[in-house]
Amino acid sequence: MSESWLWMSAADLGRGISAGTIDPRELTEIHLDAIDSHPDGPAIYARTTPERARSEAAAAAARARARMRRGPLDGVPISWKDLVDTAGTATESGSALLKDRIPVTDAVALTRATRAGLVCLGKTHQTEFAFSGLGVNPVTATPPNINDPELAPGGSSSGAATSVAFGLAAAGIGSDTGGSVRIPAAWNDLVGLKTTHGAIPLDGVVPLCPRFDTLGPLCRSVEDAALLFGVLAGRPTPDLAGSSLRGLRLHVLDDPDLGEVRDGPAEAFAAALDRLDGAGAVLTRGPLPAVVEAVGLSPCVFAAEAYATWREVIEARPELMHGPVRERFRSGAAWSAVDFIQAWSRLETLRATYRHATAGFDAVLMPTAPILPPDAGRLLSDSDFFTTENLLTLRSTRIANLLGLCAITLPSGASGCGFMAMAAPGADARLLRIATALERSLN
Repeated sequence: MSESWLWMSAADLGRGISAGTIDPRELTEIHLDAIDSHPDGPAIYARTTPERARSEAAAAAARARARMRRGPLDGVPISWKDLVDTAGTATESGSALLKDRIPVTDAVALTRATRAGLVCLGKTHQTEFAFSGLGVNPVTATPPNINDPELAPGGSSSGAATSVAFGLAAAGIGSDTGGSVRIPAAWNDLVGLKTTHGAIPLDGVVPLCPRFDTLGPLCRSVEDAALLFGVLAGRPTPDLAGSSLRGLRLHVLDDPDLGEVRDGPAEAFAAALDRLDGAGAVLTRGPLPAVVEAVGLSPCVFAAEAYATWREVIEARPELMHGPVRERFRSGAAWSAVDFIQAWSRLETLRATYRHATAGFDAVLMPTAPILPPDAGRLLSDSDFFTTENLLTLRSTRIANLLGLCAITLPSGASGCGFMAMAAPGADARLLRIATALERSLN
């Protein structure tokens, strides 16, 4: 067995399986052994599913020998966030309030992945009920950041990101309601895809805000993201061949009313833009209508729906939750039904305004997060710091959720600094083609 397999992209592993140089059974064993032996394995995986993984790997190996592989990722082992139902395995959404919740069926997305031959390694840790972008969770576990174990890993799909970053999965499946795929991907130097709402079924996924919740992959390459999107969305894999930046119309969203970007992310983003300009992209810069007003609706549309979803469960045992997360939920009680309905009515209008204003652009660009990952210990000991840093962390990513867009974060070349591109609703395949060209320029 080769240790190098732990660091290969999912697509390259699939090619190795197809060529007969990688056995899915050995590939799965090396991942399970790596999880068991890694000092931070228990902080990354809430629980593994070794029996299932070995059974799925054996079936994939038999198909490979018979040249009957189900697709390019047949036999590739991946991780799943702890809010995706897995039959017979606890799925607790990172919360003591859902302890020992064991679903009887797989989520639709997991069913699709299994049918495509992907191997389920287990469930990864996350923020409680996925309601924070920082990734710290004193109730269950806080995974370490790949660049510095003292820093926050990003959330809420913290374990999904770190399972890949530490070589404990070929890819991870997470969820994104306000940035929860893109933030941990950015802070751990990965690719993270926020899919269009509704593109991947949420049946069997523990909800946070059903009007915003999405599933998406965290992985090592745009190619991996495209392959996983095809599997989970039940669509043909987007065609990435021949993608180029030359002539693409890319708009840099630059609006002082959104707030300042700190030095590290700002410098990394500026350097990345220089590389895109050199590759022939047509760059424009400035504010866009609807964005600032849509961001201003965040406290109502997110918190009100989240608290409505979980109020009875939370208030039955509030002491089981980490205080800042619990209070973020409770902030939703401040909004009336009238407030919520009016906010959503206005948001629909703003979405149309934004789509009209950006129709001439191929993508809109921003730094994924305006800050670098903060100190995890201080986040856990200082609730005010937790609250302010969490709001800052999600300030840019939530734009795509609010405006109904698809979005992707790519490594910028500077540790912990993601480069984000956003595109119109339903343009996931097109965005992945653009991201392929961006990836070549940024690497």
